[in-house]
Amino acid sequence: MNPRSDWLDTAQRAADRAEKIIRHYYRSDVEVTLKADRSPVTQADVESEQAIRETIRRDYPEHDFLGEETGFDKGTGEGVQWLIDPIDGTKSFVRGYPFVSTQIAVMERDELTVGLSNAPLFQERAWAILGQGAWLNGDPITVSDIDAWNRATLSTGNIGSLARSSGWNGLGQLVSTCDRIRGYGDFYHYHLLAAGRIDAVVESDVNILDIAALAVVVEAAGGRITDLNGGPINLQTTTVVATNGLLHDIVLEHLHGA
Repeated sequence: MNPRSDWLDTAQRAADRAEKIIRHYYRSDVEVTLKADRSPVTQADVESEQAIRETIRRDYPEHDFLGEETGFDKGTGEGVQWLIDPIDGTKSFVRGYPFVSTQIAVMERDELTVGLSNAPLFQERAWAILGQGAWLNGDPITVSDIDAWNRATLSTGNIGSLARSSGWNGLGQLVSTCDRIRGYGDFYHYHLLAAGRIDAVVESDVNILDIAALAVVVEAAGGRITDLNGGPINLQTTTVVATNGLLHDIVLEHLHGA
């Protein structure tokens, strides 16, 4: 019996609890503190992660848990780990604009197999089980079939380190030859990619907790996602190339060595 559907059900219930907390605190006078890396954290982040952890722990005490705010918590078993970012986009949340999502993923040993990305302020929820498909607000989604770069839409997110690297010129060539360039950022451009509304995403400054769930959604929708050098997504990943698959090698060729 494949337990992944049950894991997804748990993720859905955990996201529901986090959504109530996010909506409660959004655009309120919530206190902001800075972590050691100068990134912000709020009571909404902490309470959301606690609610998610409680939901998962109730169903699966044997699983490992890695959360953005509370770190790693070893379960009683082996081989399955939950990866959680309760509020991806805390800076957006603090400044009162809605590029905010909850990211919940399951990794079986080294493979990401279940992902859920909930953006309550956008009223968008994407979820997927690897090999079984991807959905956006309950409707099945697939990536685009665009196979020519001059017809493609490219979105970029955090690209500070890419701008300081040898890949910057390559990105410039991609930007100058695609059909459209946008910077949707955060969860949103991955939702658009998986739904076939844009065709490629490039980011050079991410954390695995930011993109683990989204990686499952993109792949389950028929796309491809790697790091900037074409390597697999894993716990050490900090860069992303995500495409509809047909355009992936084109992007990698331009960014090789970045």
